Amino acid sequence: MVTESHIAEELLKRSLYVYDLPQELLVTLSTKSEDHTITTPDNEVITPERSEEITQGYAIATSTSCALCNVSFLNVQGQRDHVRSDHHRYNLKAQLRGNATLSEVQFNNAVGEMDESISGSESSSEEDEDNAGQLTALLKRQAKISQPAEGEDGSPKKSTGKHPLFWFSSSLLPSNTSLGVYRAIFSDTEQEEPRYLVDSLRKKQLPPVIAQQNNGQAQGASTSPSPHVFMCMIGGGHFAAMLVSLAPEIHRKQGGVEERQARVIAHKSFHRYTTRRKQGGSQSASDAARGAAHSAGSSLRRYNEAALEKEIRELLSDWKKLIDDAQLLFVRATGSTNRRILFGQYDGQVLKQNDPRLRGFPFSTRRATQGELMRCFKELTRVKVSQIDEAALAAAEAKQREEATKSSTPRPQQQRPKVSKEEEEAMLHTTQIQALIRRSKIPALTSYLSKNSIPASFTFRPSDSQQNFRCPTALHLASNLNSPAMVSALLTKMEADPTAMNGEGKTPFELAGDRATRDAFRVARHELGESKWDWDAAKVSSAISKTEVDGRAERERKAAAEAETNRRKAELDRLKKEDAAKEALQAKRAGGRALGSVEKTASEKREEEMRGMTPEMRMRLERERRARAAEERFRRMQGK
Repeated sequence: MVTESHIAEELLKRSLYVYDLPQELLVTLSTKSEDHTITTPDNEVITPERSEEITQGYAIATSTSCALCNVSFLNVQGQRDHVRSDHHRYNLKAQLRGNATLSEVQFNNAVGEMDESISGSESSSEEDEDNAGQLTALLKRQAKISQPAEGEDGSPKKSTGKHPLFWFSSSLLPSNTSLGVYRAIFSDTEQEEPRYLVDSLRKKQLPPVIAQQNNGQAQGASTSPSPHVFMCMIGGGHFAAMLVSLAPEIHRKQGGVEERQARVIAHKSFHRYTTRRKQGGSQSASDAARGAAHSAGSSLRRYNEAALEKEIRELLSDWKKLIDDAQLLFVRATGSTNRRILFGQYDGQVLKQNDPRLRGFPFSTRRATQGELMRCFKELTRVKVSQIDEAALAAAEAKQREEATKSSTPRPQQQRPKVSKEEEEAMLHTTQIQALIRRSKIPALTSYLSKNSIPASFTFRPSDSQQNFRCPTALHLASNLNSPAMVSALLTKMEADPTAMNGEGKTPFELAGDRATRDAFRVARHELGESKWDWDAAKVSSAISKTEVDGRAERERKAAAEAETNRRKAELDRLKKEDAAKEALQAKRAGGRALGSVEKTASEKREEEMRGMTPEMRMRLERERRARAAEERFRRMQGK
């Protein structure tokens, strides 16, 4: 006998697709009221333990959550993706600077105001430099972005944004289980009438399509175009677009197992070098703010911006019929330059800003790639499952209202605790010492410590800051910065204590990030002797003399030089053999004429020009040649 609990269990085990829901679930669905919104992470199943945490009002970190960004994840992979995202990287930098962190919604709103989007976890090493510049620009606007707007009475305005999910319940499921569907997949008319959302959801159901067989025919496919959506992203010189059918496609695996997959009708991606490395932002935005630059790189970026715009608009024109027939258009285009490419007025314009089908992505996205578009499609069309105790939720809401009432009640202004004169002086010394260490000013640091009678093991203030928690002493900071000369001076000249522990229970030696810094500790152990400090407690490796370190470095240098000499010799031998073979071939083609009468090709001249150069010199020469070629193409374009 099949019980309702067994049916509910089977339903929750499977991945529920919005456009292909089980019939038994559809007939029992009902809409939850707007004021009964359940805020959960994407597809998070909240357990009774999590419900208890909500009731208590404490943010307890778990193995699949991020306490910094205050988000949780369904699995470890989701957490790993988040750690590599710009949202997490931004909050890390904000915390280091002492600024407030942003929630996912606040971060997306802040990024939307930037001239260029910030690429995500799939960025290359070159594009990471662009992202760093954009993150820095966003951090500079932290105070403006993170502070809520104030009303006429000076109180913060409440957000009027709608929740991105509609929530449903079913009599087949337990009372504490809710199903969430993204608001964005409903039309504007459907959203205005929440009472009929269930009927709208039932009308959206589509019969699955059997994957194409060997004869090229798709079973169950109709002659009319299948319902589909258009999705595209543009930012940082990257563009990706996709047309995806809403009807699921069934693939038969071995053993007769059926698997439902999304069917991509068409897809395309472009990439052009348009953003300024280490600075972020597009070249056109820089020209508008500072005036046109005249470097080879700026000319190349302007040319690439024009080429990217041309490629994108030609693609949209080719897809115009399918885009016009699409049910919804999901577009991410942050920044005025990117919006102008998609929505600017031009002959044959395809995308229009006032199109009622136009939607943004109601969640954080990464760099524009085909894989990211497919991830977003699955996220948009997957039903979210939330299990939370209604009583716990009500208690949490009541507590939030109580705290809001308390916070709105005027309080007498509290005075900040007065900092003592000694503490203020210690904070001043901390700033000066840390600046000297970062700039590797060893004589100046020695003089400063001596003049102010400060021991080398002085503890930085305030001790509760994140930086001073990890690096509480000068030796910790120098080791963490990988400064072997400063480490050696602190140990041998200023008698810094290598056994001191930081807030993480680590000694200075354990913070060293390269061999040179670790060798500085080992050499100091050799010079100061075993009785000076408890070197084992300091976790310092065995002692080694300066002569041994220098000898090892000299041996490694000679080995590297010998390897480079052998490599060059082998390269020259190879080039000589190639030249001999070319000369023999040219003599044969010339019919016995003198070799000097055969004119060398352009590639042979370039090869001869770069012969004997190091790889770095070859790369520099090639970059200059490409830049000159790009400038020449750009001049020809302007002359037309």
